[in-house]
Amino acid sequence: MGTTAQEWRGTGQECEGMGQQRVGTPRAGQKPHDATGRTRSASCVTHEGRHGAAASCATRAPSHPRACAARMLARMSRVAARSPDPADLVVQRPEGLYCPAGDFHIDPWRPVPRAVITHGHGDHARIGMGEYHCVQESLPILRWRLGEQTYHAHDYGAGFTLGDARLSLHPAGHVLGSAQLRIEAGGEVWVVSGDYKRQPDPTCAPFEVVPCDVFVTEATFGLPIYRWPDTADVAHDILAWRAECAAEGVAAVLFCYALGKAQRLLAELGRLDDTPAWLHGAIAAGVEVYREAGIAMLPTRPIDADARGTDYAGQLVLAPPSAAGSAWMRRFRRAQTGFASGWMQLRGNRRRRNVDRGFVVSDHADWPALLRTVRETGARRIIATHGDTDALVRLLNAQGLRTDTFHTEYAGEAGAESGEREAGRQDGAAA
Repeated sequence: MGTTAQEWRGTGQECEGMGQQRVGTPRAGQKPHDATGRTRSASCVTHEGRHGAAASCATRAPSHPRACAARMLARMSRVAARSPDPADLVVQRPEGLYCPAGDFHIDPWRPVPRAVITHGHGDHARIGMGEYHCVQESLPILRWRLGEQTYHAHDYGAGFTLGDARLSLHPAGHVLGSAQLRIEAGGEVWVVSGDYKRQPDPTCAPFEVVPCDVFVTEATFGLPIYRWPDTADVAHDILAWRAECAAEGVAAVLFCYALGKAQRLLAELGRLDDTPAWLHGAIAAGVEVYREAGIAMLPTRPIDADARGTDYAGQLVLAPPSAAGSAWMRRFRRAQTGFASGWMQLRGNRRRRNVDRGFVVSDHADWPALLRTVRETGARRIIATHGDTDALVRLLNAQGLRTDTFHTEYAGEAGAESGEREAGRQDGAAA
């Protein structure tokens, strides 16, 4: 069941064993989330430690938007002017996160000579790099997404050297072939998480805790409100919804991301049912990549462009979010729509998506999993990247950890959608 933004105000008291401190509570008159469910404090890109001076913009009294923008720009300018610690194994550059010791970038968003890619989503794997280092399991996904490039594939846990850095890739549990990057140089160990989750997932290797001195973590759902239900229960709910649609004589069109989310849902549904699901072309391509990798999923059928007379009443149809409101949807005489995402934890997001049903399932760590992972790595310093970083770093500061924030172009859960929009438009036009 979703939660309203008002209900969010009281959720900051639980900190999953990390101390009972209220975090992330907005002041009266402030909105805790924008249209994407993110806090408005996302511009805060550094935190000075337990008693630091950098303040969260979520704790300031409301003021004129121009004044807020001016403060934000001034803060970002101060951050940009600071020189990175010469001992840091990962620093920010305009092209993306960079490792000086190894002379490579991690999931860069601009072309660079050498990139280490954590997984195949469009905000982490982009065209134009001189060479790509990745996990062996992600190679088919990168070829599907990026075409033929210069790839160097590595097994999970296998060490390799770039420059003066010793590297290895370890399971992140996010999607098939997703990885954390372990970097060892100068007597220190850093781990860059990429995107990750701690929930079981039949489509990919489970997350592996990698002890380190510094942990660079995502924070896509870095607010206490985000706590995921068991995915098997969500699969039962989807089947019950399909049955309701069948009783009403309408199709059940479920929007979900084409890489990772769709395959995970099909794998969970395949454990409970054997009725085929229908697939939008943008999703069918990714499902085929997973099937070739040996992932067991529910039987599926592609929606053929020539089969406009097909009756989809009572059928489950998976489509990317980009298909919502498109000409492709006209083939369904009557349909209910649903959306599978962690953002569905908030009922307001479901209304903004204009869907009939929201199913809470995410391929990112929820709040308890973020705190658990930080604790289990044993890291003395935490650097948060994309997402709701403010509440997380404030809590960790209160626990005595040194924290910083990288301002990146990663899009979190929305990044899974960014790489499929063009494919979705093309398939929709063809269909």
